[in-house]
Amino acid sequence: MYPYRKIAIAVSSAAIIAAGAVSANDSELTIFDWAGYEDPGFFQSYIDEHGEAPTFAYFGDEEEAFQKLRSGFAADAAHPCSQSVPKWIEAGLLEPIDTARIDRWDDLNPGFRDIEAYKKDGESYFIPIDWGNTAVIYNTELLTEEDVASLQSFADPKNMGRISIGDNVDDAYALAFLAIGVTDWTKATDEEFQAASAFLRKVHPNVRAYWSDGSSLAQLMQSGEVYLAWAWNETFSTMSGEGHPIGIKRDTAEGASSWVCGYTKLAGGDGSDDKFYDFINAWLEPQSAEYIVTAWGYGHSNDAAMGDIPAETLATVGLESSETLRENTLWQAPVPFELREKMIAEFELIKAGF
Repeated sequence: MYPYRKIAIAVSSAAIIAAGAVSANDSELTIFDWAGYEDPGFFQSYIDEHGEAPTFAYFGDEEEAFQKLRSGFAADAAHPCSQSVPKWIEAGLLEPIDTARIDRWDDLNPGFRDIEAYKKDGESYFIPIDWGNTAVIYNTELLTEEDVASLQSFADPKNMGRISIGDNVDDAYALAFLAIGVTDWTKATDEEFQAASAFLRKVHPNVRAYWSDGSSLAQLMQSGEVYLAWAWNETFSTMSGEGHPIGIKRDTAEGASSWVCGYTKLAGGDGSDDKFYDFINAWLEPQSAEYIVTAWGYGHSNDAAMGDIPAETLATVGLESSETLRENTLWQAPVPFELREKMIAEFELIKAGF
């Protein structure tokens, strides 16, 4: 079920490390993206129409992408997540989107599409595409559901050296804010930020590794070195689909987190506008939605297409929803600029042991 996904993740680290790594195809459209998103299952109709995929260049995290674009790296589109979009808009990295050229704009989840932070002067700068959860993932042979009933388990000394969290400031602080009882980080006070940072410092001695991609985390969990992780539901979907004893718990005492990422049109790109919109429209087709759910375990922004996917399929990959789950979810909405910059700086200190 997941052969391409495994290959894509396996090469991601090497692709990211190589400066300016590029998967070259259509020279008239360059996508600056996370490694793995060159999977043709996401945009097959673009290939059918144009005969080849776009050219892809890769970044390892959004801050790296931001700095590279600020330094003059040229591409036509990029794939940031929601928290980065306001910063990229204000830095002048993005062009507004012509929503009239997006065939399924009205089918997109309005909770993702209509956020004011993605707009400037009445124009939209972000096309939501993929979404998912960051939650407790655990080895069901080594831990019980009771063992992971609370996010405080990440700071419990008995789990020293057996946990992993993402090398990702947004997911790390989503865990930390939830752990101290904050489910809306857009309103977090400085005292709550300090408490969240203190929680991450308690977690740090227990961390076997800060995972940077699904492949490295899967290897750690398959070996038994790590039995508890704060990770995307893709890890649960992929590993459980391959028969590994992996569970997901989104209904901890404190809850879980949810995020959305999408495509932006980069300012100064000299590629084809027509092909940019062809690429986006291919991504938003129902078959792309079905593919990202069943092959990757992520949700899709096309609400109409998601409504056609059986509830049991969504549950299998950890995307089921309920009022209780929604109430206890920290939505990774854009936070005030000053808070995000503090989060970035503090997380680097914490990982370095300070």
